[in-house]
Amino acid sequence: MNSFTDRIMGKLFSRPKHRKGQGQRPASAAAVMESRAASHHAEIGAGEARRGRLASMPETSGKPVHSDAVASVGVVPPDLCLSGSKDGVVRLFNFNSQSLVASWSGHDSAITKVCYGASCSGIFSASRDKTIKLWHQGNPRCIREFRGHTLVVSAIHTNADSSSLCSGSRDNTVRLWDVESGACTRINTIPQNLVTDVKFVPDSFLLAQTGEDKELRIFDLRSLEPVFSFPKKQYIQMCCDVSQDGRYICSSSNGFSGNGCEATVWDLRGRRLLQELRGHHEAVEACVFLPGAGSERPLLVATASRDCSVKLWDGQSGDCLSDCPLSGAGPLTSLAVCSDGRILVGSFNQGVHVLGKDIGSLQSLLHF
Repeated sequence: MNSFTDRIMGKLFSRPKHRKGQGQRPASAAAVMESRAASHHAEIGAGEARRGRLASMPETSGKPVHSDAVASVGVVPPDLCLSGSKDGVVRLFNFNSQSLVASWSGHDSAITKVCYGASCSGIFSASRDKTIKLWHQGNPRCIREFRGHTLVVSAIHTNADSSSLCSGSRDNTVRLWDVESGACTRINTIPQNLVTDVKFVPDSFLLAQTGEDKELRIFDLRSLEPVFSFPKKQYIQMCCDVSQDGRYICSSSNGFSGNGCEATVWDLRGRRLLQELRGHHEAVEACVFLPGAGSERPLLVATASRDCSVKLWDGQSGDCLSDCPLSGAGPLTSLAVCSDGRILVGSFNQGVHVLGKDIGSLQSLLHF
């Protein structure tokens, strides 16, 4: 097995599975957390790592690719990192050659999310300026702008053929857009549904959405109406991801000092909680399935937290397979996974880290 993902998976098949309890921990400080809810997505919290092994110092590429915190990362295959920052700039960086490929400026405020539409070769960026912009490599100007949200755009994602874009906002709306025309085709408004993330479910008419109301909702894309919701969690759900086979969803929780701070794996077909992944000490800002997770292969999930660490989990058993503290990186904000299993991590203080596997554990190979 040559890739990082396959080596981890091979190890998993040879180890026994021990299921852990799935009950939620009581939160004695829930009232304190509620007072923070309104601002958690406007400013990603601060803090330093309190535990974990010391990681070896990664190689640096010189001058940071951004002048402020990285809010969101994505992958443009095979080896380009897409990043958006509080500095209002979107960049493409080749992490193999360690060179800047492209840069776009045009938003009037901080970037909140970025994503890549493979079929249209489009770079999408969302911002606190309430807009979404479409960019193409080789063109410094915005190709298309999507307007309609009345507050911060906090989530974007494209479907498989990049014909549709979904967005969510703190204005309590989820919107579907036609990418070619820029027209908004459907809107759903749910009171107090301050959206934190949206993801299309592969090979279906379903959409997953998380929000500050602590719910993971599933929508029917044909009507953009909710089909059902998973049981409400104790803390705000910060983000979500869907496995490649469309069978599982992972969401992550806000929290502090070990209260909350978990990721949850959900069985979409069975409409049930499959496993809780506990071990972070601060809010889990990002969660992502590794390539191949689902079907007959192990469910590998990576999480990134404000406690400055990335963890790799067996989503079926709840076992933590590896823990990678990123000393000095500050709170971690976002994750993206390359096809070879390398993991991109957005951070507050050290730009983007590239993680790989070394001697059985995750390790930062480079940051830029």
